[in-house]
Amino acid sequence: MLQFHLSYNNGEERLQLPVNPERISVTTTRGYEDIEVTQLGEYTVIGNAKLREFSFSSFFPREYNPSYCEYAGFLPPWEIVRKIERWMNTGRPIRFTLTGQIYDESFFAVINEAVTIRSFNYYEVAGSPGDIYFDMSMKEYVFIEFRRLKQTTDASGDIEVTQDALRPDTSAKVANYTVVNGDSLFKIAARSSVYDNGDKWRDIYDANKSLIGPNPNSISTGMVLVIP
Repeated sequence: MLQFHLSYNNGEERLQLPVNPERISVTTTRGYEDIEVTQLGEYTVIGNAKLREFSFSSFFPREYNPSYCEYAGFLPPWEIVRKIERWMNTGRPIRFTLTGQIYDESFFAVINEAVTIRSFNYYEVAGSPGDIYFDMSMKEYVFIEFRRLKQTTDASGDIEVTQDALRPDTSAKVANYTVVNGDSLFKIAARSSVYDNGDKWRDIYDANKSLIGPNPNSISTGMVLVIP
């Protein structure tokens, strides 16, 4: 059992694909450079790994059909299209999460990456009025952290460049959290009062598995979670 999720702004907005793609293509490449060395011949210089690319195709159905829809109550197709285009137009990365489940065991993340949407093509097909078919490709995104450099001059006139220490995190962290409407474990973990990092949702789930049950998406309003 697989679930395809897209989220924006640390889980503030989320979208689970109503119909799972039949397949997902993951492209992993590495940089190589072939050079010719005099009297030694050709050699290959192995470079760094490049960012992974993900692509898949599916459709946004007009109506719920239990034979192929993952859940009921999804947004109308054109609202989903506008949501995705709005995310793209912000110029910010989103998060792509593919979760799976083995039999009756707990869910686990197969893919959980920050990505940029590189292309999003959608169209209607004759014979399926109201359904929007789409092709999407995304590329892994790496966040870069910049640290401030400080330049000083000593008594001899020599210039010294040092790196400022990161400001310690003095914000108070909660020990318990009460679930509110619209919450998800990813969104809770992303709160500044919790972990300020949505990727740590699994820590919350592992600490509250007996309460939540086998599906981490089944949290309910009013549930009190332990924050480890």
